[in-house]
Amino acid sequence: MKKMLVLALVIMVCAGALWAGGGAEAKKPGTPTIVVMPKLVGIPYFNASEAGAVQAGKDLGINVIYTGPTTADAAEQVRMLEDLISKGVDAICVAPNDAAALTPVLRRAKSAGIKVLDWDTSADQSVVDLSVHQIDDKQYGEHIWDLLVQGMGPSGEYAILTGGLSAANLNTWIDHGLAYAKTKYPGLKLVTDKVPTDEKQQVAYQKTLDLITAYPNLKGIVGVSTPTPIGAAQAVQEKGLKNKIAVVGTALPTDSGPYLEDGSLRVSTLWDPGKLGYLTVVLANNLLKGEKPSNGQDIAKVGKITVFSDGKTVIMGPPTDFIKSNYKQFAF
Repeated sequence: MKKMLVLALVIMVCAGALWAGGGAEAKKPGTPTIVVMPKLVGIPYFNASEAGAVQAGKDLGINVIYTGPTTADAAEQVRMLEDLISKGVDAICVAPNDAAALTPVLRRAKSAGIKVLDWDTSADQSVVDLSVHQIDDKQYGEHIWDLLVQGMGPSGEYAILTGGLSAANLNTWIDHGLAYAKTKYPGLKLVTDKVPTDEKQQVAYQKTLDLITAYPNLKGIVGVSTPTPIGAAQAVQEKGLKNKIAVVGTALPTDSGPYLEDGSLRVSTLWDPGKLGYLTVVLANNLLKGEKPSNGQDIAKVGKITVFSDGKTVIMGPPTDFIKSNYKQFAF
């Protein structure tokens, strides 16, 4: 009986050490615990972000829990955050699937003395202590449309595929791109409202096939969210339309490679998501120590950051364009 009791206690202690799950490391007593929550786990972009966040935790000697829903589900994010708040974490860094849906739970986190950051995608700015952005949203949206025009020309029909309709960062880039095109490229004709793909390559592939059928004069596709341009390029490749339809968008270079090689994807543009995960953890840890970021600050393994005059909007840096001749230089 005594052996059984000892065994039961050991199991309980081990379970407690791994209470967060979802890629979390064992909690180190006496050190801060920082949660990094993506929109969803299991896709290459957020896998790369996880690697950066976990490495930052190791470098800093702190507890990092990287966990999120398996689908882009705001309700599931809320449920998971409520559980994490009850367990007494020190900081929460979240990429919301729906910013408004997360506001109440993030307010509860702040009331509990937890530092709140958004990363990758903006949350309600009234509840975050820091907002960590990959790039300048306006410049990025305009850049994507410049790439589209380089691929298809300054006039003709095009479509927009996006991840989720509630994703603030995707909507912001698209809105800036559309406003820019209205004055810079008046010859462009958007054939339909932006098409959601649920952050899934297979859905983007099928929606692209539908667009090709519905709009036979289609000359361009903008894919926003990392699986989306890949799914679109897959459909264009399958239909043999690489010389007729120019696909551009936000995708990882390793995913883009097979489609950049034959031109079914003209160009993809992104930043290093591993660096974004790393930067988020570093800034959260600094905040817990009472240190706020400063404009031009040089972050180890990331580089110099830009901090807006509000003191809480942080920009990691400009994106990189991936084409056939350079994508193999990148390991993410």
